[in-house]
Amino acid sequence: MLLKRVLVGVFISLWTIFILLPLLWAAVTSIKPPTAVDFGATYIPFVEFEPSSLGWSSIFGGGGATTNLIPPLFNSVVITFAGAGISLVLGTISSYGLSRFAYKLGFIRNQDIVFFFISQRIMPPIVLSFPFFLMLRELSLLDTRLGLIIVSIAGLMPIVVWLMVDFFNGIPRELDEMAMLEGYSPFEVFGRVILPLTAPGLTVAGMFAVIFGWNDFFYPLVLTFGQITTLPLAIVSLNATVTPYWTLSAAAIFAILPLIVFAFAIERFLAKGSLSGAVR
Repeated sequence: MLLKRVLVGVFISLWTIFILLPLLWAAVTSIKPPTAVDFGATYIPFVEFEPSSLGWSSIFGGGGATTNLIPPLFNSVVITFAGAGISLVLGTISSYGLSRFAYKLGFIRNQDIVFFFISQRIMPPIVLSFPFFLMLRELSLLDTRLGLIIVSIAGLMPIVVWLMVDFFNGIPRELDEMAMLEGYSPFEVFGRVILPLTAPGLTVAGMFAVIFGWNDFFYPLVLTFGQITTLPLAIVSLNATVTPYWTLSAAAIFAILPLIVFAFAIERFLAKGSLSGAVR
């Protein structure tokens, strides 16, 4: 048992180092002056080199740079959180219905509907890109935030349904029945009894939706033409020109900072929603 715990601890430590080293390298490089990047390997700020704000100022249009990541950041925040929020609401309601009620349309049952949602994530994005392109063109929503939000909902809602159906299935149906015996309507049962118990599931589903939406690159690439640029597109476009390492490193760190802040902000909700005290 002791040997197993030691091996697990060593593995976790090595994996943590493997994950963090690229991030630390990027963070250090983002504050290096050009001389520290071009000549020799330097890693320790204030000891091996004097930190510089050149990399960070260049991604905000400072120092004569033409790059400004603030507008792409705003676009990504609006598209990601609007798409994730709407997907979370619609997906949660759909999941509750699929968990608590039986549907039948010919040979189609609840499990078939759930698999249909999951299949939307199995298909390669390029399969849906042309239909989405034609749909948004007919609606005059190409190269708009609203158009990308609609496409984002189509991609994120299956994730929410996939996660939340299993979570609702884990909540005893007796809770619904007890609440209805006390005079609650089905909507009140969902909103006042069951939904508060799903805080961990909602948190996990919301995290996955935000992460997938934030990192989406393909659909903004094929459905926009320069008017609306998301953060992943803006960072990739830096590689189209000769961009210094310190600027690329600052852009990479800047792109993941919102997700880190978001993860810390909602982490406390993972501990909520236990069933203790729910059953009388």
